[in-house]
Amino acid sequence: MRALQIIIQARMTSTRLPAKIMMPIAGKPVLQWMIERLGRYKKDIIIATTNDGSEAPIVELCQKLDVHFFKGSTEDVLSRYYYAAIDNGATEQTAVMRLTSDCPLIDPGLVNQCIEHFNSGRYDMVSLGPHSGYPRGLDTCIFNFDLLEKTHLTATTQPEREHVTLGMGKVKKLASHVLHAEHDLTRFRLTLDEADDFTAISRVFELMNYQTDFDYSTLQSTLLAHPEVAEINSHVEQKQV
Repeated sequence: MRALQIIIQARMTSTRLPAKIMMPIAGKPVLQWMIERLGRYKKDIIIATTNDGSEAPIVELCQKLDVHFFKGSTEDVLSRYYYAAIDNGATEQTAVMRLTSDCPLIDPGLVNQCIEHFNSGRYDMVSLGPHSGYPRGLDTCIFNFDLLEKTHLTATTQPEREHVTLGMGKVKKLASHVLHAEHDLTRFRLTLDEADDFTAISRVFELMNYQTDFDYSTLQSTLLAHPEVAEINSHVEQKQV
């Protein structure tokens, strides 16, 4: 089993909803809900935050929860990932999983499936993304540290520096695998970009009785039983790369 780093990018300076990851749901910040959902992987988590002076609340939460953190460039997220991995002892064969901190409903079972597929050795990258049939907000992507390093050393454009995996296909022809859902629930948006996203996510946690250990099948059945959740933030558009 190769070493694993789950690097979660987190900042306070979101343009559409500043400080969104510290917004409270039942008294706990969004980022804490995400960390608790990933409880079985807590020792592998690294919160990759910024060094622009706004990150103090994120650092304080990491210290409170005893979670690793790293402070790096605000705009050059690719370098932030690279140096966060290096700072936490990554080697060439370390598996690096990229997550974003605006996804508090991240599913640990699906995360585990991605890890298992990646550890099979058949793929350079395993992901669950916007065209997988899963609700937006469960996205994940895993790859080798050496791919991250090569991309960091060669990526030159602003989009490639801002979006960690965007330039990876230029480094090598990738053998990729995407997890696909049995049922299409892409109409449900469970990622946090605007105020109505927060309302929808809060409603889901309310329906789950503010638990953190529910699995995807339970989430799926709950969403299907409450189709109105999809209408709360159906107008919100995903930021384009």
